Amino acid sequence: MAITSPNPLTVLIVDDQSATRVAVSAELDRVGHRVIEADSGEWALELFIRYRPDMVLLDVEMPVHDGYWTARAMRAAEPGGWTPILFLSQRDQDQDVWQGIDAGGDDYLIKPLSPMILHAKLRAMQRLIGMRQRLLEMSEELRLANAQLQELSSIDSLTGLMNRRALDARLHEEIGRARREGTPLTLVLCDVDFFKRYNDSLGHVEGDGCLRQVARLLSEACRRPSDCVARYGGEEFALVLPNTPRSGAMTYARTLTHLVTHAHIAHPDSPVASHVSLSGGITTCVPDASTTAEGLLIRADDALYTAKAHGRNRFFSYEMLLDTVEQRELLRATPKL
Repeated sequence: MAITSPNPLTVLIVDDQSATRVAVSAELDRVGHRVIEADSGEWALELFIRYRPDMVLLDVEMPVHDGYWTARAMRAAEPGGWTPILFLSQRDQDQDVWQGIDAGGDDYLIKPLSPMILHAKLRAMQRLIGMRQRLLEMSEELRLANAQLQELSSIDSLTGLMNRRALDARLHEEIGRARREGTPLTLVLCDVDFFKRYNDSLGHVEGDGCLRQVARLLSEACRRPSDCVARYGGEEFALVLPNTPRSGAMTYARTLTHLVTHAHIAHPDSPVASHVSLSGGITTCVPDASTTAEGLLIRADDALYTAKAHGRNRFFSYEMLLDTVEQRELLRATPKL
C-alpha cells in the first residue's frame, strides 16, 4: 500500500491517451501529489512554463511533436534550472532509452506502468530534488558569506569607513570614470593635528573615540552618493570627490574645518587650537592617460605636508597655491557688490 508523500509534488503528466493520464493521475492523487495534465507537446510546454512543475511524466509517442521534442523544448525553457523528466513509453530497446536520455530525460519507464515502480521512481526523484535544493541553499549561503567577507575585508574595523585597500580600488575606478567623461576629480588627504599628544594626554581609548567622531564628521560631509571617505592609516583620512573642481575642493575643505571646529572635540595639548583640528592636502585634476592613483596620493600627501609646515589647522592645494586660511582672508577682503 502506498504511503502518503510527506513532500507532495506538482507533477505534469503528458500523454495523448486519456486512459493513461487518468490512471497515472489517480495513482499520484492517491498519495497526495498535485497533477496537471496535457494531451500534446505544445500544450505541455505552455503548462510547463506557466506552472513550473516539480516533475514531468512524458509520453514518447504523440502526434505532431513527440516526447523527445517536448523534452528539448522544456530544457530550453529553463536555462540554469532542472526539472526531472521521466519518459513513458512502450518501447524498451536500448536505443530508445538512449534517445530519451539524450533528449533531456532523467529516466525511462515502460508502459504499462507498475504502481510500485512509479512510486519508487518518484521517491528517487524527490531525493534528487531535495539534494539539489540543499545545494542551491548552500550556494546562496556561500555567496552571502563571501559577500560579507568581501565587505569585512574592505571596511576599517575602528571607524566603519572604507579601508586603504578599498580606497585604492575606488580611486582607480573614479580615475577611469573621470578620464572617460572628462570631468575633474579631487583627492583630499587629511589627518588629526597632534594626535600623538591627544593619545598621550587622554589615553588610547579616548583616542579611538576621537577617530570615530572625526570619521563620522567626514562621512556627514560626503553629501553626494559619489563622494567617499576612507581611513588612510592611523589618524589619516582620505576623501575622493568626483566631479569636483579646484574651487569646489577648497570650499569643501572649509566646510570640513567648520564641521570639526563646531564639534568641539576637546584637545588638551594642541598648540594650534583648544579642540581637535585637521590639516589636509588637496589635489585636483582632469585625469588623462598619465594619471595614476599613486601619483594623486603622492601629490595630495605633499600638499598635506605643506599644510602642516604652514602652521596646521588648514588645507592646502598645489593647484591653487592657496590654503583655506589664506582663501578665507581673501574672501573677507573681497568687496561685496
